[in-house]
Amino acid sequence: MARKIFIAATGQNSGKTTTCISVLHLAQKKYERVGFIKPLGPKPAMLRGRAVDKDAALIAQVFGLQRHLAYMSPVVVYPDTTRRVIDGEIKVEELRERILYACSELEKDCDFIVIEGSGHPGVGSVMKLSNARIARMLDAPVLMVTGGGIGNVVDAVSMNLALFRQEGAEVRAVLANKLMPEKREQVLDYLRRALADEPFSVIGGFDFQPVLANPTLRRISRLLDLTLHGNRREMGRIIHHVQIGAASTQRITELLKESSLLIVTSSRDELLVTLANLYQMPEYRSRIAGLIIPGIIPVSVITQRIIDRSKIPYLRAESQTTAELYRIITEDVSKITAEDTEKLDLVRSLAERSLDFDALDTLFAHA
Repeated sequence: MARKIFIAATGQNSGKTTTCISVLHLAQKKYERVGFIKPLGPKPAMLRGRAVDKDAALIAQVFGLQRHLAYMSPVVVYPDTTRRVIDGEIKVEELRERILYACSELEKDCDFIVIEGSGHPGVGSVMKLSNARIARMLDAPVLMVTGGGIGNVVDAVSMNLALFRQEGAEVRAVLANKLMPEKREQVLDYLRRALADEPFSVIGGFDFQPVLANPTLRRISRLLDLTLHGNRREMGRIIHHVQIGAASTQRITELLKESSLLIVTSSRDELLVTLANLYQMPEYRSRIAGLIIPGIIPVSVITQRIIDRSKIPYLRAESQTTAELYRIITEDVSKITAEDTEKLDLVRSLAERSLDFDALDTLFAHA
């Protein structure tokens, strides 16, 4: 019988997908046959000609599980799906049967299965398929991923726990994620005492890692719908800082931080040339990730030649202002993709250091 773990979260952006990747990575070291399913997928994507949730596509590519693709995303939710369910065009029972069938097929071929929920535990309620209901339907104990605070975490856990109890799903552990390193043990101690009366364990997840939330050049290119020129081999490079090139050329070069994306208007020839030349120097390559060049004024011919010759990655944004670009980039929440090899390697490394898989595996063994 396959061991199952339903990974839910108290809200978006708590690290649920990262936790799934971590658990699957560690599970593959212990089990020969691991599987993954996202029963209700609200983010459609295409992989191998099949419509699946984008998280299922990510996991299939990262872990080589394409053979299971037919069962990894049984219900994909489109913009009109909710309306069609309420109108009776799509039968809830049919969706339920799809999920049950997909999971049962995976159980035939797997020893360990990670089931990923969607958003917060109530997502899917309009279709009678909330995370909590699906967890109970699949007889899968729950790992609830939450943030790294104290009061807000206890409040969120208590509120979400009510839905799981209403549906008869068992929460076996709460994983406090994105913990501040200097407060990790203190926060975990307070959470364990605050939740001491609950029949589940409180375990520590990852320490807060800003780099995992930072975008890559590929992400910025897609976000802005702009072509990346220059060294395209750097598309997977993680951007740690976004800086606006408004000060003097000398001042900007002095303020360069690790892996910075600089927004420099097309009229700043001296600065553009300087950055292009610095990019070719090994001591500056780690600081300069690339450029975004806004402005309706064309880049001068000589400056453009120097930029192209340097191979510095750049995006040309003629229709957006510096302020607009900065806002779009800084407000974006970057999600891991299968192409983000640097982030994926970091997640695997963190998982091996931060998570005790044997303890988690024992905790989620069927009673």
